[in-house]
Amino acid sequence: MEIGGRFEDGCQFTVWAPLAEQVAVDIVGHQQESISVPTGLLEMKNDEYGYWRTHAPNLPAGTLYKYRLNDEASWPDPASRYQPQGVHGPSEVIDHAQFEWGDRDWKGVGLPEYVIYELHVGTFTPEGTFESVIPRLPELVELGITAIEIMPVAQFPGDRNWGYDGVFPFAVQNSYGGPTALKKLVDACHQIGLAVILDVVYNHFGPEGNYTGQFGPYTTDRYRTPWGSAINFDDAYSDGVRRYFLENAISWLRDYHIDSLRLDAVHAIYDFGAKHFLQELSESVADFAEARSFPAFLIAESDLNDPRLIRPVQQGGYQLCAQWSDDFHHALHARLTGETIGYYSDFSSLESLAIALKNRFVYAGQYSSFRRRIHGSPASDLPSYQFVVCNQNHDQVGNRMMGDRLSTLVSFPALKLAAGVTLLSPYIPLLFMGEEYGETNPFLYFVDHSDPDLIEAVRKGRTEEFAAFHEQGAPPDPVSEETYKRSKLNWLSRKDKTAGNRAQQRIMRKFYQRLIEVRHQCRVMTPTRSSDIVVAHTGDTLQYKQSMASGDLLCLMNFSDRATKVGLTLGSQTWWQQLNSADPQWCLEEANELTKAEPLPARLSEESGQTLLLSPFSIALYRAEPVSSWSLSRTSL
Repeated sequence: MEIGGRFEDGCQFTVWAPLAEQVAVDIVGHQQESISVPTGLLEMKNDEYGYWRTHAPNLPAGTLYKYRLNDEASWPDPASRYQPQGVHGPSEVIDHAQFEWGDRDWKGVGLPEYVIYELHVGTFTPEGTFESVIPRLPELVELGITAIEIMPVAQFPGDRNWGYDGVFPFAVQNSYGGPTALKKLVDACHQIGLAVILDVVYNHFGPEGNYTGQFGPYTTDRYRTPWGSAINFDDAYSDGVRRYFLENAISWLRDYHIDSLRLDAVHAIYDFGAKHFLQELSESVADFAEARSFPAFLIAESDLNDPRLIRPVQQGGYQLCAQWSDDFHHALHARLTGETIGYYSDFSSLESLAIALKNRFVYAGQYSSFRRRIHGSPASDLPSYQFVVCNQNHDQVGNRMMGDRLSTLVSFPALKLAAGVTLLSPYIPLLFMGEEYGETNPFLYFVDHSDPDLIEAVRKGRTEEFAAFHEQGAPPDPVSEETYKRSKLNWLSRKDKTAGNRAQQRIMRKFYQRLIEVRHQCRVMTPTRSSDIVVAHTGDTLQYKQSMASGDLLCLMNFSDRATKVGLTLGSQTWWQQLNSADPQWCLEEANELTKAEPLPARLSEESGQTLLLSPFSIALYRAEPVSSWSLSRTSL
């Protein structure tokens, strides 16, 4: 049974309000003024579990309604499918069967084949809508992307927001185009070969327009999150709350044909019951996926470095499909930028990146100086495709005071090196929108609240968060529409800027395209264990070998601004160059003497010598035929 208004021989209304003594559907009109519907109250009957129901056989889709509680005030449906007038307005009845899908032949994309492109609908295009994304999809396919990840679209206050202030988890943001427009986007993705990942938030509600407390104990003060009260997954009446979020996940997969869900900050989902909510969610989604023609994956974002999220239930895990490894980003970012503030202080050495490439997490039971405690648990036995990595994403860019992208923090060669390390890693790579051509516009924090007190609280909080950075100026006003506009991708930058910048962005995009092509040709995405990877680092150079049935890979990296020698032990194999970021085709003509390309041999063997001279901030990939074993000249991790 489904929560909320739906069609089944008419409109079936269901709402969970376990503490209410009286509930009625308050019909307030129709979304189209030309359509007349009988307004007034429809009485509801409850069951022993606190669910109130009524059936209205003659109400059309588009009917606007609220729920009247205890014959007092009326509130929007907490399981509303659409809020056409925003978070404070009435809910709209949606008939999902009215949409004609064209993706009947869609079989999905396997998790190991994911190359993810994260985008924010509001800033991805000038229009900031679902339908305006569709014309850009062929360019992403040409790039080599196999899945887009859409930042949260559950209804939030106003017209602009990152999406993590959502208060109606079932409703699709009205300013983006609503339910039908989202379906059109997903349908278009599937017809062009792209999977769709949707970011969902099950750890808190936003601060404005959250009326769930009028209906029942959806939150609890037993635990606190960085955003306030926690979702009630294990306190009194939690059965109804758990069911609400389980149904929400299935709704996205069923009604919108979403391929995968990215679960936001699961470390802030508190549940000390016998069966954790995440395990129940995993089981529910697995059962649903068995009945459709393409898979459904759950990908967790977590700050805990806890492999229990993805371990089988038999091993005490929750059996999610994959999780993010932020350690990879932190180690790569700290090395390229030299930043040591905050959590970057734990990742100051190149050894951190070497460990991340081999062992999934850098901190897997080691002491963290930043956290002042032991952090994480080993995950090296788990396959590589269960970890998602990036060199930038919405959090790592947007939570900087000025929203700086990596393209504004490091040199062009270093930017290519970052791309290479990410896309040639054994993990699932994630690109943040615009990264592929070196977008320089910031991605800032922005909101569109209507409560003056809340607006001031957000401004004050943002200022206090960056108090240590005031010598760099004040953070941009998160409420200003200009802050939002500054965060939009500048798709015309490759045409409108200086000739040098145009050339750099053109080269960068082609380089990304080549990296993804090499990733597939060399089957870098082949599932591997930590034992399949040997890593070594000396000074500013890092190399790793990956053993695969399709042919071994040797990746060489130089993190210095000077050309640096790297020692090799090649064994009896012959290695063929697949890519070198310092090749002239990937460099600007005006490159100075320090960054000019250093030719590397197309073929390596025992007779080639034991050293190579790597260009500054460069990465090179070689491939060999399979052999039984090989070793590195440096100490392996």
